[in-house]
Amino acid sequence: MAEPILQDGKLYIGTSRKPDDTNNKPEYLELKFGNRHGLVTGATGTGKTVTLQILAEGFSNAGVPVFCADVKGDLSGIGAIGEAKDFLQKRADQIGLTPYEFQQFPVIFWDLYGEKGHRVRTTISEMGPLLLSRLMNATDAQEGVINIAFKIADQGGLPLLDLKDFQALLNYMGENAGALSSQFGFISKASVGSIQRELLILEQQGAEQFFGEPALKISDIMRTTNDGRGAISVLAADKLMMNPRLYGTFLLWMLSELFEVLPEVGDPDKPKLVFFFDEAHLLFNEAPKVLIERVEQVVRLIRSKGVGVYFVTQNPLDVPETVLAQLGNRVQHALRAYTPREQKAVKTAADTFRPNPDFDCATVITNLGTGEALVSTLEGKGSPSMVERTLIRPPSSRLGPVTDAERKEIMGVSPVAGLYDEDVDRESAYEILTARAKKAAETAAAQQEAATQEASQPSSGGSRWTLPGFGDEEPASPSAAKPKARSGYQRETIAEAAMKSVARTVASSLGRALVRGILGSLRR
Repeated sequence: MAEPILQDGKLYIGTSRKPDDTNNKPEYLELKFGNRHGLVTGATGTGKTVTLQILAEGFSNAGVPVFCADVKGDLSGIGAIGEAKDFLQKRADQIGLTPYEFQQFPVIFWDLYGEKGHRVRTTISEMGPLLLSRLMNATDAQEGVINIAFKIADQGGLPLLDLKDFQALLNYMGENAGALSSQFGFISKASVGSIQRELLILEQQGAEQFFGEPALKISDIMRTTNDGRGAISVLAADKLMMNPRLYGTFLLWMLSELFEVLPEVGDPDKPKLVFFFDEAHLLFNEAPKVLIERVEQVVRLIRSKGVGVYFVTQNPLDVPETVLAQLGNRVQHALRAYTPREQKAVKTAADTFRPNPDFDCATVITNLGTGEALVSTLEGKGSPSMVERTLIRPPSSRLGPVTDAERKEIMGVSPVAGLYDEDVDRESAYEILTARAKKAAETAAAQQEAATQEASQPSSGGSRWTLPGFGDEEPASPSAAKPKARSGYQRETIAEAAMKSVARTVASSLGRALVRGILGSLRR
């Protein structure tokens, strides 16, 4: 039996095995159900990465762009042509995949740090207060301050692009907490200080490189080649995994951007994009309820945008039930059942499949070999197929990482080469607040100098000094010199409050203010 990888709008996954090794049949994922999302689970070393690789290959050959993260560094081999190996050929013979041909796929390498791929950035504004709060592990009080910061930035025309913009705005909020609290709600200086400390930690972890411009355009991960294949965007995540919260927040931001940007398309013949979320447990670990609700909403609604989301993780319990219920295409590799939690995971995985009378799912899950999985995909009118014990097909691209030289060569001919590699630092909140600070300082200095000069000049009579508030002809009456009582609180605009705060601070040390900057640390 010889089955092609793609046949009649179907993506070939592997061949199922019957208990008596007769009537084996190929297992497919129908492209029209590719946007119904999926789940790939299994213990370490059971073949999840290879399954991700062959799914990405199949979608690419069908003209569907793919985005995936390379957590261990070995998924990069999808950008190089496969190499003949005995165990791969043996698997191809077992499942009847003849001829078994090797292929190189169109790959775009990305990296938040710009070391193993093109730089990936977004702005503070695009990240939004919810995801930024998650990234900073903010408390409820701190999250409230972050929301107020975004409100102030919107009303004050202060673009928040990078970390120094947000730091400058927080400095301004701390100095004017009293006035701003009456307009936007209580602003605790302690909360502002805590957020600033978290920003420092993020900066030390490399998040500073993630925020800025040029920001990633979603269209650049949805490219197709001239021969009709979908580009496979591979995010280098081995270093990024050292900061798991940044990893999870970044991928969730991408999903949110896709949800916001893409138009409704209903149920297309094939997905517009397939998004693989590897190490998915990092997204849900200790996630607040509001964030899980956001993920659930995005997963539920993004299907109508033509985007398929596939979660890849070790344990099906890593994914909340509300999200798990929306994943129609499933590939379950072997699980271990040594602990009570692992035994529960086996039962959960088995219960989610449409039963097969030929075997007991719970028993088979613990006995699956490497590169073997239980597979159930949507078919017919969208109902799940009966679960089958399946030998996963071998990949057509290289099994293992590309070399540094190969990676550099691929990046050199990339369609996005040169678009994201250089930083762009346009005028934003930091520059605007710094300019206002400088102007306020100059105004304060000019007023002080004028007052000093006026006070130092004697009157025409020689025995009387001209003081502020007094004329040369006749002193003002005592009642006129008294300040008027305030009849009510007068709200200050953001610019006025900033200028007054800055003037108070700068008047005594103008030179130091201009060098050091009083609204946040200057760019180093």
